[in-house]
Amino acid sequence: MGSLINILLLIDAIVMVVLILLQSGKSAGLSGAISGGAEQLFGKQKARGADYFLHRATIVTGVLFFILAFFSAYILQ
Repeated sequence: MGSLINILLLIDAIVMVVLILLQSGKSAGLSGAISGGAEQLFGKQKARGADYFLHRATIVTGVLFFILAFFSAYILQ
């Protein structure tokens, strides 16, 4: 049982890294840091496209990673 959870943890970690690398950058240097916050707060909502899917999939794999890590630590105890 412990090895199955560790294998799932490894697969989830690899998928999460790939999803993070596929996402586009949020700012372009110092000008993006200055104007990016105002645009995000008052500007357009994130488009319902590939970026939105990658964002949601990253959240799901992150939560799954923590759950599997807790189960892995609990079983190995």
